[in-house]
Amino acid sequence: MTTMTEASVREFKMPDVGEGLTEAEILKWYVKPGDEVTDGQVVCEVETAKAAVELPIPYDGVVRELHFPEGTTVDVGTSIIAVDVSGGTAPVEAPAPAAEPESEPEKKPEGRQPVLVGYGVAVSSTKRRPRKGPQVPVQEPAPVQETSVVIQTELNGHGAPVAALKERPLAKPPVRKLAKDLGVDLTTIVPSGPDGIITREDVHAAAAPEPAVVETPAPTAAPTQAPAPVPTYDTARETRIPVKGVRKATAAAMVGSAFTAPHVTEFVTVDVTRTMKLVEELKQDKELQGLRVNPLLLIAKALLVAIKRNPDVNASWDEANQEIVQKHYVNLGIAAATPRGLIVPNIKDAHAKTLPQLAQALGELVVTAKDGKTSPAAMQGGTVTITNVGVFGVDTGTPILNPGESAILAVGSIKLQPWVHKGKVKPRQVTTLALSFDHRLVDGELGSKVLADVAAILEQPKRLITWA
Repeated sequence: MTTMTEASVREFKMPDVGEGLTEAEILKWYVKPGDEVTDGQVVCEVETAKAAVELPIPYDGVVRELHFPEGTTVDVGTSIIAVDVSGGTAPVEAPAPAAEPESEPEKKPEGRQPVLVGYGVAVSSTKRRPRKGPQVPVQEPAPVQETSVVIQTELNGHGAPVAALKERPLAKPPVRKLAKDLGVDLTTIVPSGPDGIITREDVHAAAAPEPAVVETPAPTAAPTQAPAPVPTYDTARETRIPVKGVRKATAAAMVGSAFTAPHVTEFVTVDVTRTMKLVEELKQDKELQGLRVNPLLLIAKALLVAIKRNPDVNASWDEANQEIVQKHYVNLGIAAATPRGLIVPNIKDAHAKTLPQLAQALGELVVTAKDGKTSPAAMQGGTVTITNVGVFGVDTGTPILNPGESAILAVGSIKLQPWVHKGKVKPRQVTTLALSFDHRLVDGELGSKVLADVAAILEQPKRLITWA
């Protein structure tokens, strides 16, 4: 019988904190055995294949046991912490009443044994009717066997079975011709067709060579010896880091995207001097005080305007249904480098946001990503992405599409360079943009129009007013 202490313990299982995830690594415990916890209190931080997530406990009580140490990868659905809720905050399940009636067992039908459900058949002297084979006569089997042996002995003369007296195998004329062409004796084939008919597959199987059976012992012996040698390396000269969590998911996604979607990348170098001046002016705007105002904000707005002018670029490829899915919304992804690897959270419905709203959303996205608190939901459903490689001093790149998206814009570093402006060579703020797109969805003309529109807006940011 379950004791009161055991009945008051609740096991908190690893939840699926993201769509389709199967495991998570415990990064940090915030509690230890003996600590009191309350409903909604964060007890640990875990890292999934998409992000680091804090897990709250769903009831009050005292921590009884932590089932796994930090750094352990745990399958979804596995209990990770036990909490004693005997304080009465959580309902205690009553013991099942079915355990009581052991002293007076239920009356069973005589001669029948209880099984998992109901009762088995009664033990009796009833005999089963003998099963009939497909070609066995109704007579008793023993006399028939003896008669057949006598007939074969008399006709053969020295007791050997006569092949001509065997019953003719059942097979259709095309199958018989196939067997003849392949040199297969139909009398040696075990039929698999209905009513004992030999099929073409039976003939091909009989004609197939059988040396494969001899080769089977070789592979079985190899695995027993393979695990013996343990690879070693010089720890002073090498460091090996297990691939898991966000890095593992990112690697798999990039490989899948690179070898699934045909990538095309186009480049344009643009004078962004006026955009940089506008950034400085916007920083003084009262409506944008306290918000994140930088070149990336205006580049994001320029891309959203370009998508509005060329909506066909905002789509995805449905391989299963062989359809192009055009999106009437833009979930703008922003690639962010974190200590756990590259992640791409997105701003939901970015197309509908004003410049101040976009600035606020961009600021929250960056801070959350740096703190490692990005939720899995924030990284799902993206349509188009921006990656700012310019922050690392890189001129440009050929970015790989985020899986399921149609395009990604890489922004290079903004540098003071000599530039022909109004017929004279002058120092101007210049950058290079690179747009990679899925060539199944976006042809060269459409991709060029989108990239040209972004460049035109950054060169003349007043177009944001007329084109938006």
